[in-house]
Amino acid sequence: MIDIIKSIIWISGMLVVAYFIMGFMGYEINSEYFTFSKKKCEEKMTECTNEFLKNGLNNARCDFKCVDPQLIIKKK
Repeated sequence: MIDIIKSIIWISGMLVVAYFIMGFMGYEINSEYFTFSKKKCEEKMTECTNEFLKNGLNNARCDFKCVDPQLIIKKK
């Protein structure tokens, strides 16, 4: 149990340090990306579900790429 707590503290500490290093190097995290892209991603999943139900497992063509990492971390 103590190992899990230590791991969580180390991981959160590393994330904080990485956040400050990114800011120092001229990058920032686009925190609004997830709020704006959620609706778009839900629409894609609905379309994919409908196509999956119509075409079956073998013929379904779905694009599950909802999150674009290049839009999450952007240059200032």
